[in-house]
Amino acid sequence: MSEVLLHYTRGGRVESRHHADVAVVDSTGKMVWELGDGKRPMFWRSAAKPFQVLPLIEQGGVERFHLTNEEVAFMVSSHSGESEHVNLAYSLLKKIGLSVDSLACGAAKPMSSKMVKELMLQNLPYQAVHNACSGKHSGMLALAQMFKIDPAGYTDLSHPVQQIMYQAVADSANLQKDEVDTGIDGCGVPVFYLPLYNMAWAYARLAKPEEGQWGGRETSVRLIRDAMLAHPQVVAGSKRFDTVLMNITKGRILAKIGAEAVYCLASVPDGLGVSFKIDDGGFRAITPAGIAILKKLDLLSAAEYQALIEYFPPILKNHRGDVIGTVEAVI
Repeated sequence: MSEVLLHYTRGGRVESRHHADVAVVDSTGKMVWELGDGKRPMFWRSAAKPFQVLPLIEQGGVERFHLTNEEVAFMVSSHSGESEHVNLAYSLLKKIGLSVDSLACGAAKPMSSKMVKELMLQNLPYQAVHNACSGKHSGMLALAQMFKIDPAGYTDLSHPVQQIMYQAVADSANLQKDEVDTGIDGCGVPVFYLPLYNMAWAYARLAKPEEGQWGGRETSVRLIRDAMLAHPQVVAGSKRFDTVLMNITKGRILAKIGAEAVYCLASVPDGLGVSFKIDDGGFRAITPAGIAILKKLDLLSAAEYQALIEYFPPILKNHRGDVIGTVEAVI
């Protein structure tokens, strides 16, 4: 049963509550801490992306397509559709010999309000490259090209590309494939349903591949981890929590958002993985929840915590800019 994690107050009184389930797991699979039901099953959404790209990396995709670390980070991203992200989409598609027309993620409004304004001023439409999942889809197309698989229908669960990734996700979470259920993600591809505990364990193993018993995949997993940590701006975007957190902690903490307020973290030096799900799917709760959990686990220095709450103040303001409430963690 989910437990209260955050209070939103107004005038000194609690106005809203966000419930959550949290799992914290080490690389051996030990549950270090939980809130609510740490084994609650949930869709992994975009927080599964580091593991969906694993087959491409381990089969030599970096060498085959001369991929940069930025392009690897882009394939894992839930990006804001900023110019940097759009350029990476075009670069990656060119390297694999395909075009934007091959992307089946759908045209989408960029998360970046600045990019939205730029497109409006130029009277340009939203395109598939602006979709937050265009990096993941580019990686799927790259896998098809690498194995000489017809990319037509690559978003279908029955397509070989999806079956390869499905197995990699299950392996990463230390589950059998038939223990992971699927649905359809917002970008049209399969999304995976599994316990928060296994999500956190996968991130613990991502944090310290050498301790995670990857069965020969350690080098590929490390490459994915290091690409994400080296390019936080690519993984998310300007002013986004993933990016700010990885920058402030200087690569100690890896972060990846999923839709409907699923979120995963990894403490690299500690070999810890964290997964949490805000029960109501409320996006606004992700940042204060993430900061509160990291503080609870003593995974932030005093300076890092202060920098985060200065960047993301736990206060509520009205349209005039008056402070009228607070966001308070209750763990």
